[in-house]
Amino acid sequence: MVKHSIRLSSAEIGGLWATFIQDSMTICLVKYFLYHNQDEEIKPLLEKALKTAENQLQLISAIFTKENIPLPDAFKDEDINYSAPPLFYDMFGLTFVYMMNRLGMINAGFLTANVAREDVLTFYVTTVNEASLLYKASTELMLSKGIYDRPPMIPYPKQVEYIEKLSYLSGMIKKRPLNAIEITEIFFNLERNYFSMLLCTALLQVVDDKEIKEFIKEGKEISEKQIRVFHEILVKEQLLGITSTTMEVTDSTVLPFSNKLIVTLFHALNGIDITLLGHAVSVSMRTDLVAYYQKFIAEILIYAGKGFNLLVDRGWLQQPPMAPNRKELENMK
Repeated sequence: MVKHSIRLSSAEIGGLWATFIQDSMTICLVKYFLYHNQDEEIKPLLEKALKTAENQLQLISAIFTKENIPLPDAFKDEDINYSAPPLFYDMFGLTFVYMMNRLGMINAGFLTANVAREDVLTFYVTTVNEASLLYKASTELMLSKGIYDRPPMIPYPKQVEYIEKLSYLSGMIKKRPLNAIEITEIFFNLERNYFSMLLCTALLQVVDDKEIKEFIKEGKEISEKQIRVFHEILVKEQLLGITSTTMEVTDSTVLPFSNKLIVTLFHALNGIDITLLGHAVSVSMRTDLVAYYQKFIAEILIYAGKGFNLLVDRGWLQQPPMAPNRKELENMK
């Protein structure tokens, strides 16, 4: 049987390219948490997260090298100031691993569905599995330390029911109770924004670049607004809201990360946030919830645009691999 050489598709090139940059950023951040970590229970999890990201970076490098594709510029140790005092307490490192792998499972799942070449598909299937295992380990450790807040409990359904009235969609005047799917989206949106707010709180203490500081401050305000809106909905539904996360930020005022790494991290988080809010729109059936999600998507799109401009203006945003401009090639003859 003849074995054909299969070229990488645009989806495979683009997915690996983006994953390479994200993994290099993750390596820097996890190294920072490991450097300052004092909790012996958290240390093995951070070490596993670091090894996983480093292995993924090596595998992508091997694929690109084989195909003669230049590697993106990676984040390096130069983007971390290890001599700076710790900006976070140990629990935030645990929360970081939990959140990054929860989001990583989602992102890698999308990418897995877009690729077909055997080595790339194997890479992403493995990536999803590794993110799932790290998510499981971090969740179990958070539960044991009493810092994991589960979604609100509701009574078990007693029978199968069907929607009988169009008023089920109404959320502006007479609202029906939230269904289990809507509660889930609200809860994890709140959790994600508490994490973002902690991150912004910490970085506002240490960033001295005025433009970047204003950018972070605006991101914090957007997260605070989402928290107020969705917390109030849960309270009105007598679901008791969500327990806010503990303040895991120290009083350090020394910048531990490069400005490039900080803005790139926000750029990545904005992208996944828009994706997840879009998913929330698709599964929510109460019109008030859909309106809130659409409003926040619009806000974050504008905010993400500011981050994009900031990266471009500073010369920090790498261009993804591009298709050739056929019109331009035609005109060269």
